[in-house]
Amino acid sequence: MNSNVMKHKGQIGSIEHDLEQGVLYGKLLFINDLVTYEAESLRGLESEFRISVDEYLADCEGLGLSPNKPFKGSFNIRIGRDLHQKLAIKAADEGLGLNEAVQRAVEKFVVAQ
Repeated sequence: MNSNVMKHKGQIGSIEHDLEQGVLYGKLLFINDLVTYEAESLRGLESEFRISVDEYLADCEGLGLSPNKPFKGSFNIRIGRDLHQKLAIKAADEGLGLNEAVQRAVEKFVVAQ
């Protein structure tokens, strides 16, 4: 399975590329700080990612900070008027509110992975 992310010690990092410079790079996702890494190969990028995660976690521990960005459990989405109307109608037909209908759809999407 192809993925655009790497995982290590509960942290997730992106995988990006710059074809002009011939490098791979990324950053840790879902954190409050900016932590980046770069390499010329996938193996090198994974190594730099792991080093960055280890250093970041050590820094957080030393400073007494939580490494992860807290998720509030709510977010705004834009789905277009037509889809919004279809969702509202289907939710009403099934006796659901919009939040519950969207939550069910997201749960189905996440479980399907």
